[in-house]
Amino acid sequence: MKVLAIDTSNRSLGVGVLDNQTVVAHYVGTANNNHSVTTMPAIDFVMSANKISPNELDRIVVAQGPGSYTGLRIGVTTAKTLAWTLGIDLVGVSSLAAIAGNSTEYQGYIVPVFDARRDNVYSAVYKWEDGRLVSVIADKHLAMVEWLEELLTLPDLEKGLRFVGHDVKQFSDKISEKLPHAEQTSLVEMNEVNPITLAKLGLELDPIEDCQGFVPVYLKLVEAEEKWLETNPEKISKYVETTSYHEEG
Repeated sequence: MKVLAIDTSNRSLGVGVLDNQTVVAHYVGTANNNHSVTTMPAIDFVMSANKISPNELDRIVVAQGPGSYTGLRIGVTTAKTLAWTLGIDLVGVSSLAAIAGNSTEYQGYIVPVFDARRDNVYSAVYKWEDGRLVSVIADKHLAMVEWLEELLTLPDLEKGLRFVGHDVKQFSDKISEKLPHAEQTSLVEMNEVNPITLAKLGLELDPIEDCQGFVPVYLKLVEAEEKWLETNPEKISKYVETTSYHEEG
């Protein structure tokens, strides 16, 4: 199965092609969050440079969030358009899982972290079991201080806990205070979404049944939307259904 993976969920842009377990192409660039301009040219470059025809693809895998609101919309819209046009599978993978998936040799808990501003984070807990990345605590949005307290309740913490993600350094002191034995890696290859990792995780998942209905997982409304709903509480149910707001965990 030949897979094209796309990540625009955060500051970097990632595009990769995997043929079963063989890496065909791997591109990661810092595009200054200008993904609307660079995503399609990057895909075209990767495909052309490796002489891959769109008709050879069997599946599109996209980082579905959480992450940058604009970035997620660009990536998911691009992936949906390609999958629908080519008539092939579409698979969404958690952006947090994609970062956790880089720590393939780690046997403890893996805690990916994205900064959500105002001392809040998008985070989760994952673990490798029998060669598969398993969700221990589902992706969520919450205050970092609350999250650290929750992590303290995990069983078997002595087996290890690793924080990963480019934004971990912003919370390094808080992490060290509450979880002094936790690992905070500075390795770039562990802290950024790798499109090949994304593709491999996407191989393990079932495709989206309703391609046109597929939407990003934001986990949180933008500030303007939150303020609007404060003054329009009677409209929250319908609004939530149409904006793909998912509060998990």
